[in-house]
Amino acid sequence: MADVVRAALLQASWTGDGESMIAKHEEHARRAARKGAVIMGFQEVFNAPYFCQVQEREHYRWAEPVPEGPTVRRMRELARETGMVLVVPVFEVEHPGVYYNTAAVIDADGTVLGKYRKHHIPQLPGFWEKFYFRPGNLGWPVFETAVGRVGVTICYDRHFPEGWRELGLAGAQLVYNPSATSRGLSAHLWRLEQPAAAVANGYFVAAINRVGREPYGDDDFYGTSYFADPRGQLVGAAASDSEEELVVRDLDFGLIEEVRQQWAFYRDRRPDAYRGLVRP
Repeated sequence: MADVVRAALLQASWTGDGESMIAKHEEHARRAARKGAVIMGFQEVFNAPYFCQVQEREHYRWAEPVPEGPTVRRMRELARETGMVLVVPVFEVEHPGVYYNTAAVIDADGTVLGKYRKHHIPQLPGFWEKFYFRPGNLGWPVFETAVGRVGVTICYDRHFPEGWRELGLAGAQLVYNPSATSRGLSAHLWRLEQPAAAVANGYFVAAINRVGREPYGDDDFYGTSYFADPRGQLVGAAASDSEEELVVRDLDFGLIEEVRQQWAFYRDRRPDAYRGLVRP
């Protein structure tokens, strides 16, 4: 397994329908593969608008089973075609009435390695997610992929440090955080929290945001997607705050061990002193 992993992410504007949105992502994935990327992640509920700006039952139509549904099946074919690991966030239905905000992780040969379900579900103006999603119940899996150990958090999860730490303790080297976050109250946290999580846990973070305005509300998704390294530095520049953009960067996984030895945060943890964190 190479120390340097060429990774990609895509911040995309809404096209107006699911079929063209999926086709757009397929074309960008092929572009990323031509650039040498071996892993790629998409934004939160990538094949749909961010419908959580409203609370309407009509949007349950976006939900599908994972991994048996049509979008994940199509992404498995794309992974086989491009030879890339894919992180694919979709609206999951487990059975009628039970829904999750989910990301499937697909290996480079098209094998579905598993899925992550978003733990922390907001219920705020413009982000009415509890209307649609149950809290995740699959823990914080780290997936052994063809290019390394990959974890996932989704959007609102990034505000809670415990999940980031769970992924680090499970050996994650790269964590994708697909998101849909809007300009306003928490915009300044976008460039603060995820590099801080990369530092605290000694791994790379791929921070993906949607971009542009969509039909169901006033949220203005500001893009600026990026990769952060274990020192908290951006790997190259962040993406545009207003335009769709494919970001491809070389991540030196050798930096993970170097940083963990230098800063020794894992050595100096005190889990025996943290029991109050999980007290009811």
